[in-house]
Amino acid sequence: MSIVRYRNGATSYFPTNMGELLERFFNDSLYDNTQEQKFVPEVDVLESEKSYELHFAVPGFDKENFNLEVDDNVLIVSGERKFKDEKSEKTFKSVQTRYGSFTRSFTLPENVNLNKIEAHYKNGILEVVIPKDETKLVKTNIKVK
Repeated sequence: MSIVRYRNGATSYFPTNMGELLERFFNDSLYDNTQEQKFVPEVDVLESEKSYELHFAVPGFDKENFNLEVDDNVLIVSGERKFKDEKSEKTFKSVQTRYGSFTRSFTLPENVNLNKIEAHYKNGILEVVIPKDETKLVKTNIKVK
């Protein structure tokens, strides 16, 4: 399984080199706040003898908000949490949780069973279990001649 590097939250807001700084200076609008609106959930990747597991930290979602699909051996997980504007008699409101849509992609190794992938959502964690296929052995011993 390959790990895809991403930048989230505050780290994606600050350029890491001079090229990124100049790129943002000339191409980003001063009034563009889309960087603050991006939502990228953090993911734990685990491996056992029988499976790979992806644990997405996505509190406040409903399980109907997720879409999982496999396209050309790439697992694509997406979802959306919409902001619900509630009418209230209170005059001050601070919202620090993340809203919006996200998409994460993972290239799957050849030794997985795509037909038996399962997903469960409980207590704010989306757990995707990708079982390994016993018949597709990836590890081999090579004899030196």
